[in-house]
Amino acid sequence: MDNYIFTLSPEVTRTPVSYPTRFGITLSGDLYLPRNANEHSALPGLIVGAPYGGVKQQGPGIYANELAKRGFAVLTFDPSYNGDSEGDVRRLSSPEVFVEDFHAGIDFLGTYPGINRDQLGVIGICGSGGFGLSAAQVDPRIKAVATVSMYDISRMHAEGFGGSLDDDSRKALLETLAEQRWVEFKDGRPALADRGAPLEITEETHPIGREFGEFYSRPRGYHPNSSTQFTKTSSLSFMNFPLLDKLAWIAPRPVLLIMGDEAHSRYFSEDIFTQAAEPKELYIVEGSNHVDLYDKTDLIPFDKLQSFFKGAFA
Repeated sequence: MDNYIFTLSPEVTRTPVSYPTRFGITLSGDLYLPRNANEHSALPGLIVGAPYGGVKQQGPGIYANELAKRGFAVLTFDPSYNGDSEGDVRRLSSPEVFVEDFHAGIDFLGTYPGINRDQLGVIGICGSGGFGLSAAQVDPRIKAVATVSMYDISRMHAEGFGGSLDDDSRKALLETLAEQRWVEFKDGRPALADRGAPLEITEETHPIGREFGEFYSRPRGYHPNSSTQFTKTSSLSFMNFPLLDKLAWIAPRPVLLIMGDEAHSRYFSEDIFTQAAEPKELYIVEGSNHVDLYDKTDLIPFDKLQSFFKGAFA
């Protein structure tokens, strides 16, 4: 299933690839290379992770297409249990599994002909920003990390967006999810949470839902593999396991946090910038909301990304 939301540059090649995670799940990916690349090129390599609920044919491919033109080998992938990747509980999400997807991508890039394993970095869009940072905390093979419109999915589940989940609401939610586990154990059919991107958009639609819906649920960013839904009980593991409690371990490797000045999610990037050790940079894109940086190539700061990774790999 293709349905890429962008046109591949004639200066770039895209090759379908697959590779295993340590959990035995085979990931479906695309490898983008400059057209003149060969097994002797020694290219710097990047992994681009999809937004939470997204797939490789959307924003990740847009980033990969542009950065391959600029001399990088770029890997995109569908997360485990989602898209075209394996995993027989469809649309499951897990902090450890999604972080492992990044480690596995480093395994792949570091053993691929023509890629320099000493120059490997990560770009995480939205939820993948948190997963990429988490992987870098314990994986020194990742030499630099950039996030774009970052979400910390564990924090969001545990606190609610912007800290909206109070103690009573959290207890009630945990009771509901605990009961749901018994239901699913008995009938073997995991239930799905509501879509993050509503199909119908009305005047009453919450502004954040509208923003996601105008991308995922419209031709702009639509892909049939990207339902923006995960199994309901997936949220339990995110509530229980923090992703980013070892940020200081990344130093002295550099971190770049990119966000739109109008992004509803900007507090995630701002808080991580405060917590992370040097070297670090917070880069603000004027006139951009959260989702704009998924696909609007006139706003995505490709020059900044190129200079950041080139500098990190020098």
